[in-house]
Amino acid sequence: MQPYTIILFYKYVTIDNPRELMERERAVCDVLDIKGRMILATEGVNATLEGPTKNVKKYIEHFKKDKRFKNVEFKTSPGTGEAFPRLSIRVRDEIVASHFGEEVDPRKDTGAYLEPKELKNWFNEGKEFEIIDMRNSFEYDSGHFKGSHDSGMRYFRDLPQVVDTFDHLKDKEVVTVCTGGIRCEKASAYLKKKGFKKVYQLHGGMHKYMEKYPGEDFLGTLYTFDNRKVMDFAQPESREVVGACMLCQTKTERYENCFNSECNHQFLCCDECCTDGVYCSDECKEVYKSRAKETA
Repeated sequence: MQPYTIILFYKYVTIDNPRELMERERAVCDVLDIKGRMILATEGVNATLEGPTKNVKKYIEHFKKDKRFKNVEFKTSPGTGEAFPRLSIRVRDEIVASHFGEEVDPRKDTGAYLEPKELKNWFNEGKEFEIIDMRNSFEYDSGHFKGSHDSGMRYFRDLPQVVDTFDHLKDKEVVTVCTGGIRCEKASAYLKKKGFKKVYQLHGGMHKYMEKYPGEDFLGTLYTFDNRKVMDFAQPESREVVGACMLCQTKTERYENCFNSECNHQFLCCDECCTDGVYCSDECKEVYKSRAKETA
C-alpha cells in the first residue's frame, strides 16, 4: 500500500482573483489525485489536503512557486487515503467564518507569534500566563492544553458573545491556541481590539506543538475536521484520555453526530451509548420525534 500524507496550511495574503486560483488548484489536485478541502477568499487561503506522499511533495513544490505563498508553512501528518471523500475548493468571503468585520484583519495587525519552543519553555519554567482555546467547545472536549480555558464557543463566530467572560485576563499574558493557527490570527487580533494588553498566538497551532513535543502538555487528542475525527503524535499508551461521553461521562474519544439533522452537532459518545439514533440533548430527541410524527 502506498503511503499517504495529510497537509494543513493557510496564509492571510491578498488574492485579487480567488476564482482564477480556484480553477488552477483544482486542476493540479485532480492530476495529483489529491482530495480534501480548500477555501479561498480575497484575504487568503485555508486548506487541508490528502494524497499519495510523493504527490503531496509535488503539490507543495507547485504551491510555493507562487510568490504569494512561498513562505507558507505546511503541517504534515500520516494519512490513510480515506480522510476525505472528495476534493472541494470554494471561494468564500472569509477563509474562516468569523463575521468580526473588516477592522479585524490579520494582514494588518495580529497577536505576536509564540513559537512552540517558547511555549514549552514557559511550561517548564512555571511562567504565569493564560491559554485561551479558540476552538469550539466540542473540539476542546477530546483534548486541550493543560490549564487552558475553554472559550465556550459552539462556532468561531461566537467569540464576540463570550469575550466578556475573559475580561479578568485583560492585563495578563494571554496565549491564543487553535488547531493549526489560522483561527488565532483573527482571534488574537480581536482580543487586541477589545483591550487585551499582552496577546500572543501559538505559531503553527496545536498541530505544530504536538508534532514537536508529542505527549507533552497537551492532554488527550486533537480533533480534526475529516474522517479521522481525532489524531495524536504520541503513542496511545503514553497519554491520558480526557474526553468523556456526554450521556454517561465514560472516558471516550469517539465523536458522533446528533441524529437530529437540523442540529447535526458533534459530541463525544462512548461505544455503549452510541446506538442508532443518538442525540446531543433531550430537546433534539423531541424535535426529531415530532418531525417523524408529522411525516408519518
